[in-house]
Amino acid sequence: MGIEIEHKFLVKHIPSDITQKCALRQGYILNQPDRVIRVRTVASNFSDASGKGFLTLKGKNKGALRPEYEYEIPFTEAREMLDLFCPPPVIEKTRIWTEFEGFEWVIDQFFGKNQGLIVAEIELESEDQNFPVPPWAGHEVTGDPRYYNSSLIKEPYTTW
Repeated sequence: MGIEIEHKFLVKHIPSDITQKCALRQGYILNQPDRVIRVRTVASNFSDASGKGFLTLKGKNKGALRPEYEYEIPFTEAREMLDLFCPPPVIEKTRIWTEFEGFEWVIDQFFGKNQGLIVAEIELESEDQNFPVPPWAGHEVTGDPRYYNSSLIKEPYTTW
């Protein structure tokens, strides 16, 4: 079984040492508290006609743990699924990768109805693994369902 172990933090400011950056669009075929089916496109920018597509199934969170299965699918099919099967709105965000003291972090800067929200995530190998928190990371929001992307579809950040 695939397991995701991650911690999520608000971001005070985006660090300057970016290693990679891309544009993500994602929607939900199924969006329930105990399970979601997500479709995502990954491209260099939001207007790209090529990139990668992913279909992801996630189970219920238990603290920082969550069952997760992810499969790469053709980009054109992912775009079609977003249009045909995912009720609006679709989340748009820029994903940024950076490293801090040997750990890789991903930072998501949201747009649209989630404009202004910036969160960072670190994926770990075990639930009790220690990790350093970068100075640009703010309050930890791991386990707060308001910050789940599947929740941001229903109650966008700008409406809080």
